[in-house]
Amino acid sequence: MTTSFHPPHRTLMGPGPSDVSSRVLGALARPTIGHLDPLFLQLMDEIKDLLQFAFQTQNALTLPVSAPGSAGMEACFVNLVSPGDTVIVCQNGVFGGRMKENVERCGGSAIMVADNWGEPVNLEKVEAAFDANPDTAILAFVHAETSTGVQSDAAALCALATRHGALSIVDAVTSLGGIEVAVDKWGVDAMYSGTQKCLSCIPGISPVTFGERAVERINKRQHRVQSWFLDMQLVMGYWGGTGKRAYHHTAPVNNLYALHEALIMLQEEGLGAAQARHLRNHRALVAGLEAMGLAMAVSERYRLPQLNSVLIPEGVDDAALRSALLNEFDLEIGAGLGSLAGKTWRIGLMGFASNERNVAYCLCALEAILHRQGAPITSGVALPAARSVFDDG
Repeated sequence: MTTSFHPPHRTLMGPGPSDVSSRVLGALARPTIGHLDPLFLQLMDEIKDLLQFAFQTQNALTLPVSAPGSAGMEACFVNLVSPGDTVIVCQNGVFGGRMKENVERCGGSAIMVADNWGEPVNLEKVEAAFDANPDTAILAFVHAETSTGVQSDAAALCALATRHGALSIVDAVTSLGGIEVAVDKWGVDAMYSGTQKCLSCIPGISPVTFGERAVERINKRQHRVQSWFLDMQLVMGYWGGTGKRAYHHTAPVNNLYALHEALIMLQEEGLGAAQARHLRNHRALVAGLEAMGLAMAVSERYRLPQLNSVLIPEGVDDAALRSALLNEFDLEIGAGLGSLAGKTWRIGLMGFASNERNVAYCLCALEAILHRQGAPITSGVALPAARSVFDDG
């Protein structure tokens, strides 16, 4: 007879999901009410306000899509890309490739601007792509590339798009809540994210925001959006209206309780304080790793503090090390993806998981297993190096 599932308590320091606080898990367990209950409609308005705070925007069309981050990505593309559109897609990791797939499925033409994995999007290449394709309707890029741990210059890329009369679609799945995201200041037209990373919430919800130019494009579409569920002209009647809401789908009520609580926690901490915490813990982790003898895979100038890409020392069994971390320490870190598979580890310090305890725990566990595998590391120095960063504030 099948019995209830009781998972172990893991420390999640991979590329996502990240650790979830007891406050958020507690909110998830509150009594379910109807998705058209007046109290739930009030909660929807609060979630919208809190997401506007997180995105730093006044966009009226700001809402949580009832599906994971990949659905948020698709929502942006299916609503903004029409058959025949030219879209410049920047790829410096896995997720630029997914953008290309979305463009092509919408009937658009993807002009690829490729950069090496581990490097940011090259602004000069994007400028050249616009010059070569003056009919470009949209520029799409990843702000924080989860597969590599690299941050690109979102403000400069959005300015390029605006100057060339194009809209911008920005992937902020790993950046929202961890580093600066400023939709209105940067002139972002459409942005999507996920709840399971720096927002410290459970997986399964995708916050999105559309600016005025994007909404105008949606309203002037000549082709019907290929996805009924993600058609913003329909969804707006449920999330965008005031007073009576038009039924669209049964919202994941309890998941939205959890998101509301996670966003409350972000508001209580403050965006600047949350960003400073991620950066401080990142610096401590890097200090410990480098003292041990490990090297980072990304130039310091472009590193994401919430997603640390570490080069695997020669002779170390990648799969065996990650398996030992999971089975002996209940600690999850991520493997490299694509061209970086077997070459890097991805260590997440995202949201609730970004704390001093996790930095120390990860360094100690890594040191123990690397030493056992005979890796050329220096033992006993990682924790003091990390501690010096914390002591310096």
